[in-house]
Amino acid sequence: GRFRISVNYIQQGDNMAMTHFQVDGQKVRLDSDPQMPLLYALRDDLKLNNPKFGCGLAQCGACTVHLDGQAIRSCVVPVSAVKGKKVTTLAGLGTPEKPHPIQVAFVEEQVPQCGHCINGWVMTSAAFLKQNPKATDAQIRDALQGLKCRCGTHVSILRAIKRAQTQMA
Repeated sequence: GRFRISVNYIQQGDNMAMTHFQVDGQKVRLDSDPQMPLLYALRDDLKLNNPKFGCGLAQCGACTVHLDGQAIRSCVVPVSAVKGKKVTTLAGLGTPEKPHPIQVAFVEEQVPQCGHCINGWVMTSAAFLKQNPKATDAQIRDALQGLKCRCGTHVSILRAIKRAQTQMA
């Protein structure tokens, strides 16, 4: 059988199943092990590079995508959990012609340094602000708890989120 070896997951060709779902508005069919993490399907099988592999333990947020509008950590969600659902990646959040307000704010505030963590911050804050448009600073900080930025751009990130919040209101 076919093997895929990653940090904490080995896929063998014996236990394959067809899973239908949407990614960024496109219908996809994936023949894979149903327990394979969604992140691996997005990056390896569908060749999408926005969700990043960070920790593989849902602790850093680099792999965050939206599942039916909710921010999830795709490194620990099995492909079987997205059957018939809508997955949105950073590329599907907005377009170059019409970016999401949070994407605009991150550019205007010049947030990214290395950029590895940006996917998690943008996707988490976009989902949070959609549900909580009038969130306080403390609520925003609570919602972003657990996301990691090794470059230390946290102040710029919060400024960008507040900027987007005013544009989304």
